[in-house]
Amino acid sequence: QVQLVESGGGLVQPGGSLRLSCAASGSIFSIAVVGWYRQAPGKQRELVAKITSYGVTTYTDSVKGRFTISRDYTKTMTYLQMNSVKPEDTAVYYCNVEERAGGTYWGQGTQVTVSS
Repeated sequence: QVQLVESGGGLVQPGGSLRLSCAASGSIFSIAVVGWYRQAPGKQRELVAKITSYGVTTYTDSVKGRFTISRDYTKTMTYLQMNSVKPEDTAVYYCNVEERAGGTYWGQGTQVTVSS
């Protein structure tokens, strides 16, 4: 099993920056993909960015060029650097992992609010 804890959310002004962190513990070497998802009020949860164990990254179109996902060499920390944020980035952001064996786990989420 994998346990996930997100941090780094908060209130940020439009055009500002924020870095989210996802700390993984447990069977971290079973992780194949780490992803950041978000869910805004009244909307479905959507993929924001993901990174494979080989370092291949994928982004949803609305954040390309503004957000960067990265993972540290210990494989315990995954980050989402959010630059040039917009009000439409306001959501609860969740960390997700997919194991090679097929298991999937979610963190508890962290709120990001973009407002002046």
